[in-house]
Amino acid sequence: MAHDYDLIVIGAGSGGVRAARVAGNYGAKVAIIEEYRIGGTCVIRGCVPKKLFVYASRFSDMFEIAGSFGWTITAEFDWPTLVRNKDKEIDRLEKAYVSGLEGARVEIIRDRAVLTGPNSVKLKSGRELSAKYILVATGRTFLARSLVSPRTRRSTSKSSPTRSSSKAAATSRSNSQRSSQDLASTPQSSTGAARSCAASTTICAPASKPACRNAA
Repeated sequence: MAHDYDLIVIGAGSGGVRAARVAGNYGAKVAIIEEYRIGGTCVIRGCVPKKLFVYASRFSDMFEIAGSFGWTITAEFDWPTLVRNKDKEIDRLEKAYVSGLEGARVEIIRDRAVLTGPNSVKLKSGRELSAKYILVATGRTFLARSLVSPRTRRSTSKSSPTRSSSKAAATSRSNSQRSSQDLASTPQSSTGAARSCAASTTICAPASKPACRNAA
């Protein structure tokens, strides 16, 4: 049976993008489907913005001890400037991901996909596609939503954050410990999540959302 593609990748996070790009460079006909932004949670609103914010926060420590080394410094922090420059860096990384996919002749489909069979998907727009292989690269559901959600809010917030109180820090540590225990006791692996998607009609969301969510 002839298929539209050799490989369809659902989810354009770091894993999905690399899989699509490598397959494309080997000559496979590949399509990658993403309803949000190319790059996934890590690049768009996870690891990258978090690191940029951490780097920015460390300058204050240097300013505090600069006087003991003979420096006279007057420093002012502007949160909107940091957020604006963070957004510029994320845009640059997203364009680099897109360029890599296009260079490997991967078709980028900005839509939402529903698995309709072992070799077929249906887009929210109504278009139906088939492939010899389908890779579900949509990430996992984090049980510790109380830990994940604040990260997302911080990376997109337009207002400057305040220092966390010791009580809040203690609560965060307590939540983290409970979350680790919950994750350790969860039998389903990421591979299991992909199999769960393939076994039933589900909506496969991007990496920033649960890996599988019932269509109903």
